[in-house]
Amino acid sequence: MKLTKTFLASAFAVATFMTGGIAAAETLRIGVEGAYPPFSKKEADGSLSGFDIEIAQALCAELNRECELVEQEWDGMIPALLARKYDAIVASMSITEDRKKKVDFTEKYYDTPTRFIAKEGAAFDLTKEGTAGLKIGLLRGTTMQCYVEKHFPEADLKLYNTQEDVFADLVAGRLDMQLNNTLQALDGFLNTDQGAGFAFLGENLDDVSCLGEGTGIAVRKGDGLSAELNAAILAIRANGTYKTINDKYFEIDIYGK
Repeated sequence: MKLTKTFLASAFAVATFMTGGIAAAETLRIGVEGAYPPFSKKEADGSLSGFDIEIAQALCAELNRECELVEQEWDGMIPALLARKYDAIVASMSITEDRKKKVDFTEKYYDTPTRFIAKEGAAFDLTKEGTAGLKIGLLRGTTMQCYVEKHFPEADLKLYNTQEDVFADLVAGRLDMQLNNTLQALDGFLNTDQGAGFAFLGENLDDVSCLGEGTGIAVRKGDGLSAELNAAILAIRANGTYKTINDKYFEIDIYGK
């Protein structure tokens, strides 16, 4: 009996080691945000909802894991992952070469464009010279920050911890414009009472070096979890779960090409 227990304990330890410290039967801890509707938001009762939240829960179900959602402010997402506060990030994080130096990514689970927002009728010249001195609001640590710093270095960047704060300052006139994911901008601002009088400015932006290759799930390097999650993403795309979640929040398939 003693030998059997020792053998089982050893086998469990090996299995845990082989999956980078995450045994198949364990709870999967997912880092999420709660201030980026419709991808994630906090309800009045304190619960979390949104596209990212439901995708995280669907992936856990597909992997037959219990799902623990761990709320985290955006700029601390990767540091908290590396500190083992959670095992993966499902928080609309774009796949970029800079982030790949720190973490591994799954394949994309959605891909949507990025665009500026300003007062209706604004005629800002979206060039290096034309944006000099303009106050541009951005969520701290995002691909949008990278884009503005690279293309509009003379603009006056205002960095925020939550997207809600960016929109609030835009409405209050403390910002000239802000840069955001188009679907989040529509459902989280432009199609709400708060966004009345505002509109998209310019065309969709395109710079893979900053804006990335779509939105993926970040995991610690060497954990081996990305392969499991890739298989789960394909599975929920194939069995209709992804479409059900997608159609609850959006009128188009945001998975992209």
